Amino acid sequence: MNVYEHISANTRKTVLLLCAFPVALFVTLYLFILLVVKTMVTWFVGRQLIVRSRAFDAIWRIDLESVRSAVMGTALHVTLEIYPWILLTAFIWIVISYYKGGDMILSMADASPVSFRDRKREPHNTRNEANYELLRLVENTAIMAGLPMPEVYVIEDKSLNAFAAGRSPETASITLTRGLVKKLNKNELQAVVAHELAHIGNRDMRLMVIVIAGIGCFLFLGEVLIRMVGRSRGGRNHLALIILIMAFACKTFGYVIAPVLRLALSRRMEFQADATAAKIARDPDALARALTKIADNPRVEALDSSPLVGNMCIANPAKPGFFRRLYCTHPQIEDRIAALKNMMGRDNSPQDKAVW
Repeated sequence: MNVYEHISANTRKTVLLLCAFPVALFVTLYLFILLVVKTMVTWFVGRQLIVRSRAFDAIWRIDLESVRSAVMGTALHVTLEIYPWILLTAFIWIVISYYKGGDMILSMADASPVSFRDRKREPHNTRNEANYELLRLVENTAIMAGLPMPEVYVIEDKSLNAFAAGRSPETASITLTRGLVKKLNKNELQAVVAHELAHIGNRDMRLMVIVIAGIGCFLFLGEVLIRMVGRSRGGRNHLALIILIMAFACKTFGYVIAPVLRLALSRRMEFQADATAAKIARDPDALARALTKIADNPRVEALDSSPLVGNMCIANPAKPGFFRRLYCTHPQIEDRIAALKNMMGRDNSPQDKAVW
């Protein structure tokens, strides 16, 4: 698959994702409500049977088919009442995240911008000098890739990781940890920057912003609804029950259903970005060496509380554990290195000036 085919595939995946989210949400919500209604009816009918058999010494027969039909109809009615409100909330959240998601992610990562002006203000500052060299490297690599110069951010962390953000090449940014900048040599660092530029050029970030916004919305909404019920004093019991149903449906969708959709769409992205980066930097071995070093210390503490953002990093930055495995969309680094090794020895003659 070439770059243009990959961009077209990402566009199709974005449309598919936007269609799959509402359908999966409706099914999840309906099944939750059906379970609750069925449980309530079963409890009520069982209680009535016990009372009546004791009172009249007889067993009352109930038309189970009618009960089942009524339960399914009630569940569908309640779902249709609740669903539009959840969908509207999710739509508003995704729109906001689409336009402001990059800034939100940078804030969560505690990333600081760097610019050429920093060196002019403090010309003898060692860190500003390092930032200046980084900016020159990003600028040169962007020219090689035929992309606009992205904004550059640095996370003051000793770990080794990087990610790109932004809905388009014109609004994109690249963020790197201080440990990555210090530990990698120039060729390796350029290969990592080329990898992030590949994500930008391939339009991967647009798809990932929608994925993260969609999953994050339902997790956040579920948490808000649960707290609403916890803080309520008295009130109507059936309203509290409906809110709890909505909350657990959102949580289930965010933790179980949405990750499955995400995994079905995003695992190929890293291989494609690695291959594109090798073409930009013309050095597959440099990226392979960089990935080997990154694998030793990819954890970014600022992202421990935001595992979804880890999907955008060159390597999973979360601490080891169940949720790291659950939210990881990256192939194994060993597999990525093997794919890069296979590229070596091929005809890597100079490509066109612009990759896109």
